[in-house]
Amino acid sequence: MPTASRYVRVSPGVTLGTAGRLFLIAGPCVIESRAHALGLARRIRAVAAGLGIPFVFKASYDKANRSSGRSFRGPGQAEGLDILAEIKHTVGVPVLSDVHETAQVEAAARVLDIIQIPAFLCRQTDLLVAAAATGKPINIKKGQFLSPWDMKNAVEKVEGAGNAKILLTERGTTFGYNNLVVDLRSIPIMKELGHPVVIDASHSVQRPGGRGTASGGDRALIPVIARAGVAAGADGIYLEVHDDPDAALSDRDNTLPLRELKGLLAGLLRIKKAL
Repeated sequence: MPTASRYVRVSPGVTLGTAGRLFLIAGPCVIESRAHALGLARRIRAVAAGLGIPFVFKASYDKANRSSGRSFRGPGQAEGLDILAEIKHTVGVPVLSDVHETAQVEAAARVLDIIQIPAFLCRQTDLLVAAAATGKPINIKKGQFLSPWDMKNAVEKVEGAGNAKILLTERGTTFGYNNLVVDLRSIPIMKELGHPVVIDASHSVQRPGGRGTASGGDRALIPVIARAGVAAGADGIYLEVHDDPDAALSDRDNTLPLRELKGLLAGLLRIKKAL
């Protein structure tokens, strides 16, 4: 079994989880268009670079788990991966997206620097093993239905397939109907598994199915969860960011306005330094 690592190298110039250095995974929930994704990637990169924060761009090419079958899902795998490849090479940042089926993994691995396992699928053994077999770093989002110590099983599936390049992401736990709550104990508990831990401050304030045919959320609480997560020891911060969240085609209620990103990150760096 490979040795667990407190840091993960995702590209020649970007290593996540080193020496207490906060890192950022951010972007829109879903790719809305090529121009929009490229523009956001450039603007987020500029903010992160100005603060000296390692940055990975995230966006889904196919939101396979939308509340309604009529909701916008994205451009699909082929076009979406082409857009992410363009961002990777022209903006010069690593890229992350999620896979939902084992059949998607091979093509995704040719482009992505980090393969993400969605929270709903974090127990899907075949998907975890297929993603691990690519040798790419894997971000496993903790299921809303799991305890933090249960993530040991997901980690062992990936490590057992020969891959120790793992990130673990806390994104809230089901708290009754249409609500989530963050148990900050999960951050130190999951860190005991030997891999960097990320706080997803956007999905943690989501209200699943809260709009009936779409999820709702409490956007104003994103900074609260972000600050609490970093104070609890998170290595990285995961944010859905949009230049106009009210017009976003997915997750508008739990997406941080781009104009607020710099101030939030600067505050998080102060918390990280204080630790």
